[in-house]
Amino acid sequence: MADLDELFNQIPTQQIAGRLGVDETEVNNAVRTLVPVLVGGLHQNANDPAAASGIESAAGNHAASGLLDGGVSVDQVDEGDGAKAVAKIFGGNDTAQVASALSGGGAGNSDLIQKLLPILTPIVLAYIGKQLTKGSGADQQSGGGLGEVLGGILGGGGAAAGGGDNPLGSILGSVLGGDKGGGLGDILGGLLGGRK
Repeated sequence: MADLDELFNQIPTQQIAGRLGVDETEVNNAVRTLVPVLVGGLHQNANDPAAASGIESAAGNHAASGLLDGGVSVDQVDEGDGAKAVAKIFGGNDTAQVASALSGGGAGNSDLIQKLLPILTPIVLAYIGKQLTKGSGADQQSGGGLGEVLGGILGGGGAAAGGGDNPLGSILGSVLGGDKGGGLGDILGGLLGGRK
């Protein structure tokens, strides 16, 4: 079963830190905040069948690119494509807008978030694509398999389970559940189009 810990293990934080000239601990902390935000954004979008179909297609393309085969190399990541995907996930907001909103909500350094989002998004999509091809048959209704994979990732790992390692766990739960999350929950809701 797919989970956040398995997804975190795909992300080469040391390579990313070296490329960005940032401390690896800072990158690791940011990754543990941003990956659930990305998966949560995808999960929110997957509620719309047209968006779910687009996510499945993008995830399949990223998985087929071989990005996760034999370990991720940051040099293989298409950051331009990642930036476009960020805008699609977050309702047309670009990486700077998303980074600013998340940073303002307590997610960390805005500059680092802005640099990480286009690197992390293709890795997250490739991972989701791999999980989709592992799982159910192609005849499944669009969004069903995707929703299960995304829900499994959010609900699966220890880091996702309810706040222990990642304070966003409960916030994401409230955003995805439609409750009033406050703080980052409100920001995510706004970025995702504000489900009310």
